[in-house]
Amino acid sequence: MDLSLRQIRAFVSVAHLKSFTRAASVLHLSQPALTVQIRRLEEALAVRLLDRNTRTVELTRVGRELAPVFQRLLRELDTVVIDTRDLAAKRYGVIRIAALPSVAAGPLPDAIAAFREANPRVTFVLKDVITKRVLSLVRTEEVDLGVMGGDFVEPDLEVLHTAQDRMHVVFPAEHPIGTVPEITLDVLANHPLILMDPDTSVRAIVDGAFIAAGRLPIPACEATYMMTAVGMVRAGLGLAILPASAREIRAEPSLRSRPIDEPGFERPVLVIKKAGRTLPPMTESFLVQLKGALQA
Repeated sequence: MDLSLRQIRAFVSVAHLKSFTRAASVLHLSQPALTVQIRRLEEALAVRLLDRNTRTVELTRVGRELAPVFQRLLRELDTVVIDTRDLAAKRYGVIRIAALPSVAAGPLPDAIAAFREANPRVTFVLKDVITKRVLSLVRTEEVDLGVMGGDFVEPDLEVLHTAQDRMHVVFPAEHPIGTVPEITLDVLANHPLILMDPDTSVRAIVDGAFIAAGRLPIPACEATYMMTAVGMVRAGLGLAILPASAREIRAEPSLRSRPIDEPGFERPVLVIKKAGRTLPPMTESFLVQLKGALQA
């Protein structure tokens, strides 16, 4: 069965107006062209839809049953077309992002707020997860964009932007490390450290820097969440190494932080997507805002 939208629109117009003349005028067709569309629809369905004489047009019983069905299909199709045009014109959309917790609680909310101010019909789905989970969510296309930390060697994913996030040491205000001229790896190696979970990008940076220097950190505790690490520092259990983007650093007035003066203590922050996939128009537009926020 080979039906066309032109045929269906022709039939619905005639059924509604009960006139080939008026239907042809509305559809900007000649009456012979309209008659051809109706005939082809009847041939495709193998049934007569209209009874026509020189003065009147009436629907057959089958025509009366099909008319509301075709009308509903056309309304639904028109709605889909309008919605798709709105999406393409970036009037609204849903932006799905997976991001590191430090980014999700740091620069990302401000970027979202600024974008929503200019695009109030946009909604966001944000998943704050560690790097391994970011990779998984982007790979399975549960999200369109991912913001992850660390090096990148994933052939099925594409890097859209790279920023740098320097590591800071977090310590109590009265701690003597606050007075040393430079925070070096040798200085850190002399203090017990609150280390992040081995699956996190922060831990990978710390372990890599110590291994490259032939040193080992003095582990005091491990934490999965940065706020937990901050709480452990506040309790005097050790010093934490956290990224500068982490707002948890500034959440405790009794704590201080200083950047680590070693090149190995810098984390690449990458914006990624699934390779070979086209981003939705609104997500593509937000990507510009996100790049600016991360660069700042």
